[in-house]
Amino acid sequence: MTRSPNKDVLFGLYDDDAKILSAVGQARAAHLDIYDVFSPFPVHGMEDAMGFTESRIHQAGFVYGLIGTLTAFLGMTWVFTSDWPIIFGGKPYWAVPAFIPVTFELTVLFASIGMVVTFYTICGMGPGILNPTLHDRITDDKFCLAFDVTDASDEEKAKYRAFLQASGAEEIDQKHI
Repeated sequence: MTRSPNKDVLFGLYDDDAKILSAVGQARAAHLDIYDVFSPFPVHGMEDAMGFTESRIHQAGFVYGLIGTLTAFLGMTWVFTSDWPIIFGGKPYWAVPAFIPVTFELTVLFASIGMVVTFYTICGMGPGILNPTLHDRITDDKFCLAFDVTDASDEEKAKYRAFLQASGAEEIDQKHI
């Protein structure tokens, strides 16, 4: 799903998460092209209803963690065996058990920062990016099912409006974003 500016979006507001979940299922059964679903909190089962596959961000997290592990372990190996070989408390130069705490911490640090940056990049969020909102109550207490009607004919718009009314939308509106 790509979001580009200058779209006309027809949306319906629902007051219950069960209603929005049912409406999404009905829309997919009717082969309607859903632009997006907005919710004030995560709705259990929505990703299945929307037909989304499992995210692969955990694979990126593993790679970032592996980079952190290698950075810590190889960095300490180089420092304590080549760059500044000093015997601390009778330990050998290459004391692997002493490397474990720093290696663990850098693994977690690299994985967490890498996943946050990846998530923000994938979602198109970050500093200086303005995301338009369709309705102020979406982030408060309403659920929203939206359809892109930029290139839709009046008949198609009427079909979307009829679907939103039939599926129990409390309010139906159209907005240019």
